[in-house]
Amino acid sequence: MSFSVVSNVASANASANLYMSRAGLDKAMARLSSGYRINMSADDSAGLAVANKYRNDQAIYNQGIRNANDGLSKLQIKDGALQNIASLLDRMATLATQAANAASDADIAKLSSEYNSITTEIDREATVASMTASTGFSVFLSSESTASNGKVSGTIGGVEVADLAITQLTFTSVSQAETALSQVKTAISNLGTVQNTVGTLQNRLQFAISLAQSQVVNTMAAESRIRDANVAEESANLTKYQILSQAGIAALAQANQSTSAVLALLR
Repeated sequence: MSFSVVSNVASANASANLYMSRAGLDKAMARLSSGYRINMSADDSAGLAVANKYRNDQAIYNQGIRNANDGLSKLQIKDGALQNIASLLDRMATLATQAANAASDADIAKLSSEYNSITTEIDREATVASMTASTGFSVFLSSESTASNGKVSGTIGGVEVADLAITQLTFTSVSQAETALSQVKTAISNLGTVQNTVGTLQNRLQFAISLAQSQVVNTMAAESRIRDANVAEESANLTKYQILSQAGIAALAQANQSTSAVLALLR
């Protein structure tokens, strides 16, 4: 065993160990204070890339849910208009049936006038609901390898009088009233087709929202397993490195003091 005042190996060793303990302590404190296991790329570069992908997916799904809810609101507006138009067609059928009764003393001109005014109202409501012609409907939900898998789409038909195949807008005779009634019955069927499309799109969006919400929860859990800190483990690490740091400081002080003992040889 040699004695030296030039190279204090014990002090250098204690200093190196203290540096490692302080680094571990700083990392444990960073993880506990942030709640994340990965606070920088150096912590886990591969895990960070996967966690970032999961977080990006969550952002897409969350916006997709908002898109779907906006789409549902738009469909509900259309559905309300369709239900009202169905009621108007019921009234038209009543008027045409009354006018088609040859034994009735009803004023056919007055019946025809109301019938015609209802056709005008149907066209107005179709315009308000933006259903004056067949239009495409599409809601973007998520980014998939196949573009069509990330959308809910369809074509919603128009519901103006002409779209419903009503051409007999007035009647002055029993036969014309009968023709009008026949066209109203056809219009009810045509309107039902449009309502079916709207209802189907509403159901699809509701199922899509349910799936997207499930995906958000699952991707959040997957990201958490990679990115989040294990508080119990990091608490134990914090205690360990605090003790090691305190012991290292004491050992470094002892190592620095030990060289002074060599001076006793010079007395």
